[in-house]
Amino acid sequence: MRANIIMVVSILLSSAVSAETPQQKEIETQIKKLLELKNYVQKEIEKNQNLLEEIKKEKKLVQQEKKQMREEFKKAKEERYKKLAKVFEKMEPEMAGEKLSKIEDPSKAAYILYNMKEKNAGEALNYVEPERVSEIVKILTDFKKLEKREK
Repeated sequence: MRANIIMVVSILLSSAVSAETPQQKEIETQIKKLLELKNYVQKEIEKNQNLLEEIKKEKKLVQQEKKQMREEFKKAKEERYKKLAKVFEKMEPEMAGEKLSKIEDPSKAAYILYNMKEKNAGEALNYVEPERVSEIVKILTDFKKLEKREK
């Protein structure tokens, strides 16, 4: 396309040199304006491409930061459940079972049990309401499956 434009311009300029009429001067002026416009558009395209590259870099940085924040949140959550598990381990099994039964979200109770020593978790489960035990055991089973997949 560029070669075609240059060829048209050179043809028009060569014909303009031979006999300059007012129409030819107008054509030359229009050609110059078109070339200036073309250069301007090319510069704008380059600016936009550079801006797009910057945006892509920023997006990548934001995604990395977001991933890091998720990991930090996950670690903090895991630490919280580990601390709660230690508290529940210090309770009498009957008391721990009652408290676990009263936790509204069975996955939270499962996280606590998951982080407890198996012996203490088993003893506490003896005192959890039967309906709740089945929900918790299902969640714990899913944890174990995920754990195996990740290894």
